[in-house]
Amino acid sequence: MPTEHIVSSFDQDLDHLRRMVVEMGGLAESQLSLAVQAVHKRDMRLAEKVRDSDLRLDQYEHEIDDAAVRLLALRQPVAADLRETVATLKISVDLERIGDYAANVAKRIHAIADAPARTVHGIPLMGRLVRESISDVIDAYAERDVEKALQVWRRDEEIDEYYNGYFREILTYMMEDPRNISAATHILFMAKNIERIGDHATNIAERVFFIAEGRMPDDDRPKHDLTSFHTAEAEESEAVSD
Repeated sequence: MPTEHIVSSFDQDLDHLRRMVVEMGGLAESQLSLAVQAVHKRDMRLAEKVRDSDLRLDQYEHEIDDAAVRLLALRQPVAADLRETVATLKISVDLERIGDYAANVAKRIHAIADAPARTVHGIPLMGRLVRESISDVIDAYAERDVEKALQVWRRDEEIDEYYNGYFREILTYMMEDPRNISAATHILFMAKNIERIGDHATNIAERVFFIAEGRMPDDDRPKHDLTSFHTAEAEESEAVSD
């Protein structure tokens, strides 16, 4: 539970920071949900809504950054308060990147307009798994629930395993009919973006653990993405593209 301070305005500053993170997390979850719906329905209007929401996530990140820097400068927090303030700055970055990846999923919808339904079915299923991770990890942050954060942290393995299976499935469609290659390539990029969103949810889970415990989880991070579709550098370039 958050500690109470002698100076009530300090508590108000921290509460304000926490509320903004929870609101930003809700928007990031909604953005992923919209992106997945847009893929399922091949709906460009929904895709545009995702792009618009991304601007609001960027604004949230700037507001949280300003509030955290102001708190550090004026309140000079120590111990748990310092951990929380610094971790919150990092969480806002993770949430902003989630928005970038969701926008990248949405922007490819025009390229899969004619893709067979059987090649796209995995996007909504994978999106549901990752959206649950975002929802749970934001709840864990709001409630300072370490066990819930660890559940999200462990769930990354399940997301990776699903991605690996879907990756192999899409490669099979490519080999069956070369006409599928173009759309299937975009679908693979979509799946990779969603998998990366799961990684950022896992980052947040680690930060929630750090806020509560003052250390990172003891075990090695569960990671089973065995594909090499594109490099980490290409993923980062994809995440920040318009």
